[in-house]
Amino acid sequence: MRTYFDARHGGPYDRGTADSWYRRGRNPHFYEGPSYDSPIVEEKGMTPFQISEYNAGFDENEADPSMRKF
Repeated sequence: MRTYFDARHGGPYDRGTADSWYRRGRNPHFYEGPSYDSPIVEEKGMTPFQISEYNAGFDENEADPSMRKF
């Protein structure tokens, strides 16, 4: 069974990939709307599934050699 994540800009998956790409470290969060233009939801306010979305984005970016900046 495949899990589908919300990959919208500002969503948990998107924020996970961005944090990995910019080497900011793992810090689960997302934005209710577009990144930086809407309220942020930090880990303490996230559901377990939203945290898994964030971690999937972070981990998939870390595992993809084409996404390496350095």
